[in-house]
Order: sequence, then structure tokens, then C-alpha cells
Amino acid sequence: MTTITGAWSETRLEEFLEESRIPVRIATQRGNGSLWMVALWYRYQNGSFECATWANAHIVRFLRSDSEVAFDISTNHPPYRGVRGNGTATMSSDEAKSTLRALIERYLGDTESALAEWLLSDAREEIRIRIRPSEMYSWDYTDRMRGVENPHP
Repeated sequence: MTTITGAWSETRLEEFLEESRIPVRIATQRGNGSLWMVALWYRYQNGSFECATWANAHIVRFLRSDSEVAFDISTNHPPYRGVRGNGTATMSSDEAKSTLRALIERYLGDTESALAEWLLSDAREEIRIRIRPSEMYSWDYTDRMRGVENPHP
């Protein structure tokens, strides 16, 4: 069961995760104990994050050694708000690339781009990463940042 705390109700937190097209930043440990951070596209469903990545990506190797992760999904422009937490990652083959295809459609709108074509090519073996959160904490600086303009419209 996921512990949810912070500024938002569970419903509002889930709405933010479903509406956002901000990549999830995932922190994990490398084999030598140092930390590694990666940003991946995600979709949130049934209480878990689903991501896809190339089978030879560093994060795949690191998660095989240690499945514990921390994550952050937060806005890059004022007013700052987001969700962070920790959990456990599991991996499986995305042989049909169904997770990857869903992520491409979520972030790019369709699969009709050169990037989508490259990602979906037969030459790439994909891995599905599912993160089951243990804890999620929402934060929202909207009230304290009223009147602060976005310097990067």
C-alpha cells in the first residue's frame, strides 16, 4: 500500500500525474554504491508508474542489482509543484513495444515522427519498468509564488 502525504489529496495527486507530460526523474544506485539519475517518459495507472527504455540502458543494469528507487515529477517553471517518492521497480520485456507505443502517443501525440519510428524500430529491444510506489509526497508552491512570472514562456 502506498503512503500518500503532502499538499494534495490522493485524487488531486493522481490527476497531476495523469495530466502531466513531464518525464519522471528516477534515482537509483549504481553497482559501486554511487547514485544515478535518469529521466524517462511515464504513464501512471493502477497505482504504478510504467516506463520503457532500451534493454542496454544503464538503468536496466542498475535496477537488476538494486530495485529500490526514488522519483520526482515536478514542473520546471513557476509555480513549482510536483510529486516525489520512493518505491520498488520491476522489469519485464516490452517485446511488442506496447508500453513504448503508449508512451510515444502520450508524449508526442502519435507515432508519425522520425523519433517514434526510430524508437519503435525492430533493432531496439525494449524493457518495461514498473515502479510500485511505497511513499508519495505532493508539494505545491502556487500560493507562495503568486505574481511570480514564468521567465520562460
